[in-house]
Amino acid sequence: MGRWRSLLLLCALCLSETTGEPTKNDDEVNLVSFLRGIYAGLLLRDDPLVLNTDFGINSLASERSQSFSSSQESENEDKAVKKTDIGPLVMTKNGPIKGITTDKAHIFYGIPYADPPVGSYRWKPPRPVSPWKAVYDATFPRAACMQGCRGPIAAECPQNVSEDCLYLNIFAPRDVNFSSPLSNPLPVMVWIHGGDFIAGSASKPLYDGRFMSNFTHTIVVNLEYRLGAFGFLVSGKDAKMSAVGNYGILDQQAALLWVQRNIATFGGDPGKVTLFGESAGAQSVSLHLMIQSSKPLFKQAVLQSLPFSIPLKTRHDALKLGKEFAKKTNCSVGDIVCLLSLTPQAVLEAQMKTSSKLVNPFRFLEVFETWGPFIDGELIKEQAVTAFQKGHWHAEKPVLLGTTSEEGVIFVYGVFSKPVSALESIMYVTAIFKQHSLRILHKYLPLYRDSDRRNMLAQIVTDFVFLCPSRRSARAATEAGSKTWMYVFDHVTSDPRVWSGLTFCYRHVCHGAELPFVFDSAPVAGFALTPAEKLLSNRVLCHWGAFAHTGDPSSRFRQTTFCREQRLPVWPRYSDTSGWLVMNLTVRSHAQVGTRNHVCDFWDHLGIY
Repeated sequence: MGRWRSLLLLCALCLSETTGEPTKNDDEVNLVSFLRGIYAGLLLRDDPLVLNTDFGINSLASERSQSFSSSQESENEDKAVKKTDIGPLVMTKNGPIKGITTDKAHIFYGIPYADPPVGSYRWKPPRPVSPWKAVYDATFPRAACMQGCRGPIAAECPQNVSEDCLYLNIFAPRDVNFSSPLSNPLPVMVWIHGGDFIAGSASKPLYDGRFMSNFTHTIVVNLEYRLGAFGFLVSGKDAKMSAVGNYGILDQQAALLWVQRNIATFGGDPGKVTLFGESAGAQSVSLHLMIQSSKPLFKQAVLQSLPFSIPLKTRHDALKLGKEFAKKTNCSVGDIVCLLSLTPQAVLEAQMKTSSKLVNPFRFLEVFETWGPFIDGELIKEQAVTAFQKGHWHAEKPVLLGTTSEEGVIFVYGVFSKPVSALESIMYVTAIFKQHSLRILHKYLPLYRDSDRRNMLAQIVTDFVFLCPSRRSARAATEAGSKTWMYVFDHVTSDPRVWSGLTFCYRHVCHGAELPFVFDSAPVAGFALTPAEKLLSNRVLCHWGAFAHTGDPSSRFRQTTFCREQRLPVWPRYSDTSGWLVMNLTVRSHAQVGTRNHVCDFWDHLGIY
């Protein structure tokens, strides 16, 4: 071991310089004014920048499907009604909407919750959606937000993308009667999709909400939000003459506000909203748990695979990224006229070129989130893991959170396509953790003897980025008096493909492996389940539904016979009195003591997240 210690010390020296209460939903409550008083950047109908240049931007020519010209209004209205003549008709505060009815649920696709963020509104906060008179056709999904996928996940990309993308989908159980208000409105589950803040869509088959809505008797809402440079570019500090970032988070707030104002029309209870998301979606949920102006918009939260240890950018880092982006467009970072004149495709191409340039194996945590929210000092004031540890969040809200057992595989094997030697792994760990690297390597190196050390790096990512900071945050939440539940999803699917679609996740419980079980969407997404896996899916689905109904994932809520028949195992609250038990979600789900508590004790003691 002496040779190893000398080598570790040498690497450390060589690389030590490497751096870096919901409001009521009635007409007397003006939530827009209320939220404006808390945060002036949300949903303002401010005037666009006055520019003397004719851009010819593609998105300016596209109009919302509810915005009819005088010559087409009648024709399009008749077409919408004929296409959905057996679907439900709902009157929202913005206008009438026609959906479709399937064997599982009523569905309303592509409802606009804000006006299109196009043209001179490209890098502006979301604006209230303009009302319409004709019946809006909500029988098909609208375009996803601008994104581009390359490599193994290209096949999963939405086929239709646009800057005009601020829409949401609503799924309601078949027994909802839209012609008369429900005496007992249903809980609402609002889903924020993941995708590293650069990809994903509310209409992805994996997130099909009709099954969850039907079996759990809830209203399910899936929302789109601006991604990548469109949602998070920072080019300066002056909001009138530059992009100031965090627009994607403001979009999510606007959608939540729309839900508060309209969901009762669809049979939902605006005072009983559960916000849930996975990966970047979970990160978004954690931010709303910290943002004061989001407090009245939801009651409780589910955090699936939140990458707690991936730091949000500082303003300095966000501006640095913005300058690199501008270089790729041949615009000056301070020239908003030039930046706004770019076509959506040019913005996307510059975003992707900027992202690829920043991929650095010695700072490979960066590759997990090149674009995304940053700490602006107003909307977002600190890192999520810090906020949880200091109690700077809505601690009165119940929280359910957890991870998969092998989160890091998809990331490490995505960055390193070839085997990583022991020496290379030492160099990477040293570059990332610097003065802590010797202790970390001493903890992990003896456990991995294979010549390829990618599995070791993947376990470090799993423990440091996901599992251990989640455990630390859950314990902090418990200490703050919050009702908290933890899980680990630990089931290796029998399907030879993986839920993520990435071949190197074969036979691993990768990041996102729980998603088809949560939504019961495996058949729609093209995956086969064994009878035992179907039972697991049923139980996971009902745990989430029970949490939405009662704030307890193991309660036997009476609203659905389906979930009463699942015989859900008892899921104890996460607390020291229960022995810090977590729910192991596998074919034989059961509560257990965390299997990696000793490792998380090690990371907690290091104090680096």
